[in-house]
Amino acid sequence: MERARRFEAQALEEIFDRYSPGIYRYAFRLLGDAEMASECMAETFSRFLNALRQDSGPDDYLQAYLYRIAHNWITDFYRRRVPPAMPLENDIPANPADEPHHLVAAELEKQQLRTALSLLTPDQRQVIVLKYLEECENKTIARVLQKPVGAIKALQHRAIESLRRILLGHEDGSI
Repeated sequence: MERARRFEAQALEEIFDRYSPGIYRYAFRLLGDAEMASECMAETFSRFLNALRQDSGPDDYLQAYLYRIAHNWITDFYRRRVPPAMPLENDIPANPADEPHHLVAAELEKQQLRTALSLLTPDQRQVIVLKYLEECENKTIARVLQKPVGAIKALQHRAIESLRRILLGHEDGSI
């Protein structure tokens, strides 16, 4: 971080290379739009550089700091717009051995999960995305969302229960 605070190009490039793919994936999963995810990622690093220029920014936990910036940007975006359904993956991996009905079933399951995720609260959705898709630890998620670890565990539990209820209801044809 000291080299980044001195604006050494190599240090800033290393930070960008290390964290930008995860920030992009996080934003894409929550926003559902590649262009908006790129904008979020760019704005995240722009705000990070502005913080460094103002001699502020993180002393430690850089990953959580960057995700927090992205979280705030996404929260502001949600306040301005209704979010679309969230993508889980770009494509289903094509395997020539797969039968068409398996591919259709897999796509339907992904669509059901996207719909279920969109019905969660923003905090629950972000906890699920960070925990299970970005594979962050609860401690990191707590820093990103600025909540105690216990609150993150409770959000995670409630989100999983909500997903279970939504998906079980979906199997009955109620979604």
